[in-house]
Parts: sequence; C-alpha cells; structure tokens
Amino acid sequence: MLNQKNETMKFVAKLFKITFFTILALVVLVLIFFGHKDRSVNELKANYATPPSDFIQIDGMDVHYRDEGSTVDTLPIVLIHGTGSSLHTFDEWVAVLKSEKRIVRLDLPGFGLTGPFPDRHYSIDNYVIFIENFLSSKGIKKCVLGGNSLGGQIAWQFTVKNPEVVDKLILIDAAGYPLESKSVPIAFTMARTPILNKLMTFITPRFMVQKSVENVYADKTKVTEALIDRYFELTLREGNRQALIDRMTIRMDTSALQLINKIQQPTLVLWGEQDLLIPVKNAHRFHDDLPNDTLVILKNIGHVPMEENPQKSLVTILAFLKQ
Repeated sequence: MLNQKNETMKFVAKLFKITFFTILALVVLVLIFFGHKDRSVNELKANYATPPSDFIQIDGMDVHYRDEGSTVDTLPIVLIHGTGSSLHTFDEWVAVLKSEKRIVRLDLPGFGLTGPFPDRHYSIDNYVIFIENFLSSKGIKKCVLGGNSLGGQIAWQFTVKNPEVVDKLILIDAAGYPLESKSVPIAFTMARTPILNKLMTFITPRFMVQKSVENVYADKTKVTEALIDRYFELTLREGNRQALIDRMTIRMDTSALQLINKIQQPTLVLWGEQDLLIPVKNAHRFHDDLPNDTLVILKNIGHVPMEENPQKSLVTILAFLKQ
C-alpha cells in the first residue's frame, strides 16, 4: 500500500515537472517570437519625424507635431487623430490641403512620438486642457478644428468649453455617445482585459496590430505592409503600450453629451457607413443634437475615412471649408 502511494506521488511530481517545463518553454517561445522591447523616441524619429516634423514642450512632454502649408492663412486647420493612431493618419489630406491652407496636426499624449501623460491621466477633460495649452503655445487663437474617433470627442468637448476659438468643427467618426460597437479591434479588447493587458506591455504580436487596423477598415486590401509597420512601430514607442491600457480602462463619462446642442459652429459630421467600432447610428445622434451641422455618410468606408479613402473623404472636406 505504501509502495503504491509512493509511486503515485512520484507520478504526480513527474507530471507537475513536465507541465511546469512545458509552460515555461511556451512562455519562452512566446517571448522570443512576440516579445518586443520599447522603442526609444530617437530610434523612431528617423522614420516618423522627418521634415516638417517638430517638437514643442507642453505640460512636461516633448510633443510631436507638424505645422505646414500656407504661411498667410490666418485660420489654420487643426487635426486630432484617434486612439492608437498618430498625426500620420492625415498625411493624404494634408498633401492636398497645404497648397492653400495652414494645417497643424499633432501626436496626442499616449500615442505616436509624444508619449504618455506624466500623470497617466487620460480623461477627455485632461486632453482638452492639453489642446488648449498646445494651441496657446502655437499662438493659435482661432481655427477650424477636426478630429477622428477619440480626436473627434476631444474636438467637440474643446468646442463646448472654448467656443471663441473654433470657427468650424469637423467630426470624423467621432466618439462621445455610448458605444454600441459591432466589432472591436483585438488590441482594444486586450487592453481592457485584466492580466492580459499586463502581458500586452511586453508581448505585442505584429499580427495583433494588423488585425486591429483591418478591423477599422471596410476594404481590408487597403491595409498595406507599410501602414501596419507604422502602427506597430509607434505602438512600441516607450510608454505607449501602458498608455493604451490606461486610456482603455478609464470609465466613460457621458455628462458632456447634454452640452452638444450648445455648439453653434458650422459642423461637418463625416462618417464611414461601414464603421463597426462607432456605427453610423452615432452619426445620426450627432446630426439630431447639433443645431448647425451637415451630415455626410461615405459608403464602403470604415472608421478612418481620411486614411482608407482620402480622395473620396477630402471632396466633402473641401466643400465644407468653402461654405
């Protein structure tokens, strides 16, 4: 009986050892293939801070921005990107607009080359204060303000608080209303999931970034290798992965929604009909609540119209600016 018990204990110990070393081997393999160290800003500048990129000190951060186009334009267009993105998302628009307009765009704290808020506080109110300080530092007292997704929410809440600064407002698949997403990028889901989000700070497979970008496009064939590389490499900017987790785990505050109808500025509500992250239903919510808006729905386009189909979306932008 004692011998049988000893044999059982030996078997359990052996099984435990095999299981332990199997898990350890799997962890090592995951780290080898999917583990990525943070990338320094200086390392990334060569590809993503080429002229006319510049940096300015705001709230303790070295903020990456681009200010280009007409030097005589007294009403610049200021563009704000969305979650996980960067100022590069507006490249194609700027290439056309800068021939006649002054265009200012920046990497929000937590994304692109700017890096995280020092206090890791990613509320919309904090972002609004950041935009106030950025515009003040640039001497911009009046502008056309536009934003995509998170950037759109920052833009309209900035307008509510600083109506004298905004001449016109452009909301591109903007956030703000309660989300009823039909599909969410895998990176966003992981960032909200306890334990998994801790792993995400050092295990970030490139295919996860690819799937996340494809998720917000209607036409997946437009997601190029260069586009994936840009999103992936800027995700690895030191501090950005933790910043995404900090941002995605903030409780949504909808108290500002009651103030949308106070926005009197001419507003363009531009939306991709195939947006699965912030469905077109929310475009109609903005349209119903804004007193002075133009609603344009773009067929066969997803969450980032300026990136997925810059030519088609820019037609609407140019028409709105001429109004």
